[in-house]
Amino acid sequence: MADKATASGSPEGEAAATPAADREEAAEKMVDRFAVWAGVAGLVPLPVVDVLAVGGLQLQMLRRISQIYGIEFSENRGKALIASIAGTMIPATSALGAASSMKFVPVIGTLTAVFTMPVLSAGATYAIGRAFVQHFESGGTLLDFNPPDYREFVKAQKEMWDSRSSRSRSGTSTGATATGT
Repeated sequence: MADKATASGSPEGEAAATPAADREEAAEKMVDRFAVWAGVAGLVPLPVVDVLAVGGLQLQMLRRISQIYGIEFSENRGKALIASIAGTMIPATSALGAASSMKFVPVIGTLTAVFTMPVLSAGATYAIGRAFVQHFESGGTLLDFNPPDYREFVKAQKEMWDSRSSRSRSGTSTGATATGT
């Protein structure tokens, strides 16, 4: 199986030869990419399906980050860890569920969800990814990850993502205000 992974060009075979700084940079780029994809998944117009899509992307992100660091990945353990760390972000995950549920309300609910769900999905994915990158950088594995230890870190990463997205929106808000109001 290891031969198959290296032959396919997966980062797993490259992890041992990659310097630590390059590994962290590759993992951070992966987190950014998956956060954007989670934001896109938040646009899925079907309630619950969007949350499942975001969860699937988060699990795939964790798998890929594990490969970069050469850490054995277990899908069941990954699901449990993502659920646990999402639980430490109760307000964000509650808002994610609420935003998804808004899609049940015709027109107004759907429009509200279209504006909130992508931001919440991307922010949660970014925060979760950054927590795992920090954990793996400090020599941790999936087996010794303790979500409550990362509660403040996740909160800070979520705030950083929110400020990044508000900065990018404010940069484009001049065009939006000219057409929107």
